[in-house]
Amino acid sequence: MNTELDRKRIPQHIAIIMDGNGRWANERGKERSFGHQAGVDAVHKITSECVRLGVKYLTLYTFSTENWNRPAEEVSALMGLILTSLEEEIFMKNNVRFRMIGDMNRLPADVQVKIKELEEHTAKNDAMTAVIALSYSSRWEITKAVRDIVADAPKEITEDTISQYLETRFMPDPELLIRTGGEKRISNYLLWQIAYSELYFCDTYWPDFDEEALHLAIADYQGRQRRFGKTEAQVESEASPLNNK
Repeated sequence: MNTELDRKRIPQHIAIIMDGNGRWANERGKERSFGHQAGVDAVHKITSECVRLGVKYLTLYTFSTENWNRPAEEVSALMGLILTSLEEEIFMKNNVRFRMIGDMNRLPADVQVKIKELEEHTAKNDAMTAVIALSYSSRWEITKAVRDIVADAPKEITEDTISQYLETRFMPDPELLIRTGGEKRISNYLLWQIAYSELYFCDTYWPDFDEEALHLAIADYQGRQRRFGKTEAQVESEASPLNNK
């Protein structure tokens, strides 16, 4: 199957909840760690394809604040996998800048060092910015932002003020949020930022989410009319060539 895409309407920021690694492994009689490793391979494929399509920001929900409550053995394995999967070559080959959002202080020291090094070494790459949400949850982020705003005591607090105190202040809000694995919930991910994002849910487990699956999600996005609270007639009127002269 070859999905046709309008290359002029590729979303500039795609956020993904990568779900289904564990179930993918269980269905194959493997340990959950096997699924997480396969999920890393999917990250590499989707990152490369997003660069090729012209996506400018790709944000991946990698490990939530709530995930710290998982069994210690699984958490340790995940941290080890994150450490080994952050290969500089992948980012340099694709001219991708690497960034992280989340509570850095909760991460193991060696993971913190690796992340800081990777952010520094890829800082000048400009084809796309790949962001991992690690030790992240939206309620944690918003709570931290409120504390920082109170401490700074700005003269005025607007929506823009709040946005500038969030972890994501360096990038635009996502136009498209994808969740794999069959679940239909947001799971405490980018709650402020996805106020007007298009949501796409699919049954495909993350390790099986390939380039064609990404194309299907983007094609679905391109088939929607983004109204931002306006009526359909208003949007169509604004898009009319008569209003673009």
